[in-house]
Amino acid sequence: MRPGLAAAAAVIAVVTSFHAAMWLSMRPEASAPNITDRFQSLSFAPFSRHMSPEGEALTNAAQIRSDMQAVAPYTRGVRTYSSTNGKELIAPIAGEQGIRVTAGAWLNKETDKTGAVIEKARAGNARELANVVEVARQNRNVDAVVVGNETMLRGDMQESELAALIRKVKRQVNVPVTTGEIWNTWLDNPELASSVDFILAHILPYWEDVPADQVVDYTISAYNRLRAAYPGKRIVIGEFGWPSHGYNRGASVPDPIDQARIIRNFVARADALGIEYNIIEAFDLPKKQNEGSVGQYWGVFDADRNLKFPLSGPIFETTYNQTAILALLIGVLFTLPLLRMRDLTVSQGFVLAGAANAVAAWLALVVDYWLNHYVAGGDYITLVLSAVMLVPLVFVLLYRVEELAAITFGRGPRRLVETQKAAAPSRFPKVSIHVPAYREPPEMLKQTIDALARLEYPNFEAIIIVNNTPDPAMVEPVREHCALLGERFKFINAEKVSGFKAGALRIALEATAPDAEIIGVIDADYVVTPDWLKDLVPVFDDPTVGLVQAPQDHRDAARSPLHEAMNAEYAGFFDIGMVQRNEDDAIVVHGTMCLIRRAAMLEAGNWSSDTICEDTDLGLSIAENGWKTHYTRKRYGYGLLPDSFEAFKKQRHRWAYGGFQIIKKHWRRFLPDRSRLTTAQKRHFVLGWISWLGSESVGAFMAVASLLFVPFVAYFSISVPAHVLTLPILITFLVYVLHFVSLYRLRVETSPLRMLGAAVAASAVQFTVAKAVLDGFRYKDLAFARTAKGNNWLAGAARSFPALPEAIIGGLLVAAGAYMLVANNLPGSSIVKTSNDWRHIREINLYGIALMVQSLPFLAAAIIGAFEPSRLNDFAAWRTLGARLAAVPRRLGLSPPPAVAD
Repeated sequence: MRPGLAAAAAVIAVVTSFHAAMWLSMRPEASAPNITDRFQSLSFAPFSRHMSPEGEALTNAAQIRSDMQAVAPYTRGVRTYSSTNGKELIAPIAGEQGIRVTAGAWLNKETDKTGAVIEKARAGNARELANVVEVARQNRNVDAVVVGNETMLRGDMQESELAALIRKVKRQVNVPVTTGEIWNTWLDNPELASSVDFILAHILPYWEDVPADQVVDYTISAYNRLRAAYPGKRIVIGEFGWPSHGYNRGASVPDPIDQARIIRNFVARADALGIEYNIIEAFDLPKKQNEGSVGQYWGVFDADRNLKFPLSGPIFETTYNQTAILALLIGVLFTLPLLRMRDLTVSQGFVLAGAANAVAAWLALVVDYWLNHYVAGGDYITLVLSAVMLVPLVFVLLYRVEELAAITFGRGPRRLVETQKAAAPSRFPKVSIHVPAYREPPEMLKQTIDALARLEYPNFEAIIIVNNTPDPAMVEPVREHCALLGERFKFINAEKVSGFKAGALRIALEATAPDAEIIGVIDADYVVTPDWLKDLVPVFDDPTVGLVQAPQDHRDAARSPLHEAMNAEYAGFFDIGMVQRNEDDAIVVHGTMCLIRRAAMLEAGNWSSDTICEDTDLGLSIAENGWKTHYTRKRYGYGLLPDSFEAFKKQRHRWAYGGFQIIKKHWRRFLPDRSRLTTAQKRHFVLGWISWLGSESVGAFMAVASLLFVPFVAYFSISVPAHVLTLPILITFLVYVLHFVSLYRLRVETSPLRMLGAAVAASAVQFTVAKAVLDGFRYKDLAFARTAKGNNWLAGAARSFPALPEAIIGGLLVAAGAYMLVANNLPGSSIVKTSNDWRHIREINLYGIALMVQSLPFLAAAIIGAFEPSRLNDFAAWRTLGARLAAVPRRLGLSPPPAVAD
């Protein structure tokens, strides 16, 4: 066993053990008094998981009988809420099991806002009352009749109306009659209390923001307040319970352990104090949507009629162990690739294994959430869309953590050209340097040619090909300049060239000297250093090397702060990503500052015009054919930055759209035995595409989807994503920040201020990349968009705000996030009209924060768009401001006195 393999195996074992220990240490467990006898009563809604209990819901005798058999061993009585649509069968079927029944009649509002009678509601109420009277008369196991349920709380009837109906029913039955209302409604309505035979009070501390550990005491206190208000009156707690899942309401947090502990504690206290009670409710109701996120989870039994918690002994989560085992298995699976990593350091391994296990734990929790929650209606949209969009983010997160660990804790790069021991060159193979130019300023192009003339290499030619440039003023000065430099510089003026830049480069290759072994390519704006060929051509002494790439850099970053930011953003790719990819021979080729073996180029099929990123396309084809590629961090050439932010975005769109074309063209070569790419190369390219094209596209799409989702959350009671789906967005953002800052500080020679500018510039093109990917699906071919450089604006081009869509989306995301946070946290807020007022709900806060985080890339683009034409985008303005600030102490007399000479 190689040493690295043993270290990786040890790391996996240690991290997996720690992961297991964490699950064991966090295993929730509680204790509470045992329930040794049956419950006094349970709210009974005989609806299967696929039946809705809302409205005029129907049930049947078979369902009732099955459900009654399920609860019979655990309760002495049941409470019903309706006596129509099949519910009138509950009492006789309960009698078969010896179960007592508190029979209910559901009442709806009988008049509209104008006072007009709603005939359907009045008829329905009459039917309910007639049926409940008949049920009470025909079934000796009916102990009481409940006329209406929280009718006054909903505002469906006035106190006098409800009291009159109660008195009417009392005259028709021989059992006690009451109505069900929340406990403080009884305190506020003494006339109602006087009309009933006993008070049936609902005490549900969840809806009153009571913490779980205070629920039982709060309930007993509320009960005692009713006793004090109505001495001598029989008082029954008609509803008491706690939801096992759903969103919190202030300090009230649904939890399966708390549900078990609260109910068991309450039953023990109630039995000891002689309090009559009814637990809401018997079964979870997956289709119950009128109580927000918690309505489905009040049951003592789940929807499959299994007890949700033990009635005696320790209380624990029934699925916790399975979730822990799943997390550990996924964690081991995700860490197995460490066994194949060469030169893995122990610290690097711990970071990678820790991240893998953290992601595994999250995936297990998502599975647990899916299995322990009832997903219905709009919740399907929330959960499925969130899960699908988060999967790419998982890969991106792990890829970034891997890169962070490799650079921070791994061994330094070993495969850079400058780290190799260079032998004295034995020969000087001929190099043909190709410079394609399309409508380029002649003075700029002359600088490029003059730099080539200064190369310290004895055997090269330069082919300057100007294509599709009809203006003689752009052509003739370049032709004359090449003639002055001698026969080594060949000039070609090609008209009506098809195939964009690739078409011009194919013409240049046809004009290349027959004895040229290496093709060099530079953009028309690049000024190369004299040692470019001298240093890099010797790498081709290895006959298996097909390509050598040098980084891009720029000589005009000092034009403005925006240009400085763009240059720093480019540097991150060339000093971080390319260096790491080079370690596995998986660099991305870009069409300037590259040297290509002519034989490798021809074997790969020459420059292709079926993508607009012909350079990356050719480089990948060369690698697929088994040729080695090499990279150097040393700068051998300096070009010009895009003229403007709009040009910067167009360039990024071209790269991203071309990248998407390359994926469509090459994906089959990544299948087994379809190319000579190694596993490591395939992995870098695939994860690189996912990290760039995938994450940017998914990030933008998630932001827009989150924004479009806000009205549904606010006004249609669609659930916001659960915390297990929202937190990864925030964690991914934090990892991105950590990755960016750490790697820039370690690899990129820049200042903190430039690094901040690079971060803003990198974020600002997220929407652009996403649009390019979308265009890749929409359009087969888009024209090559030249990047404006050197202050060369095409005739008729006009400056405009270059980030209007981003500004609109970003502004809406910020507004939506603020709206969510304000509506969720203002006391008594009525801003949001949902089925229940929001009260400091954790998921809504997370959702609001996530909306704001998702706005950052859009706001970055908007900030740059506004910053670019302002005076702040001028170094002179900053120097002036600095001088003025420095002069303030002198003006205020705070500067130290001048030194006095001895």
